[in-house]
Parts: sequence; C-alpha cells; structure tokens
Amino acid sequence: MAWMLVLIAGLLEIGWAIGLKYTDGFTRPLPSALTILAMVVSMYLLALAARTLPIGTAYAVWVGIGAAGAALLGMILLGEPRDWLRLGCIGLIVAGVVGLKLVENA
Repeated sequence: MAWMLVLIAGLLEIGWAIGLKYTDGFTRPLPSALTILAMVVSMYLLALAARTLPIGTAYAVWVGIGAAGAALLGMILLGEPRDWLRLGCIGLIVAGVVGLKLVENA
C-alpha cells in the first residue's frame, strides 16, 4: 500500500510541476489553487508512505516519477525540446527509480 501512495504522490508531483507553468507566477487563481492543492496532497501522501518505507528510497522514487513525468509532459504539452540526449537522460532517471525499487525488495 505504501508504494501505491508513493506512485499517486509522484503523479500529483507531475501535475503540480506542470501546473506551475499555468499559474503565471501564482497570479491566476484557479490554476494556482489546483497547483497548491496537488502540492499539499502529494507531500501528504509521501509522508504517509514514509511511515513504513525508507525515506531515502521513497523520496528518490517520488522525485524520479515527478522529474521524468514533468519532462515528458513538458515535451508533449509545452513544446519543450525533444532530442535523443534528453530522452536518454529521462531513461536514466527511470532506470534509477526502478533500480531503487528493486533493491528495496531484495
């Protein structure tokens, strides 16, 4: 159950990271409120998961999901650069997250 919380928290991190772009420096009320809500819920779920998971692993997985997801959605939704080096780096993040999860279960 704790890993499910980390996954959901990571997805919310993607949401708030992308949401930051739409807040226009927190000057737009609705995008700002949704972004702040996603931040709070994401942190809360991570904190719940950290009750039973090692914080280093849980945090790294949470950050990895957020970083890789935000980078991919930035390319898809925001027209950010798409090149092989960038995709390769995202792949390294994903490999690191998977590696940490596998070591956790060993």
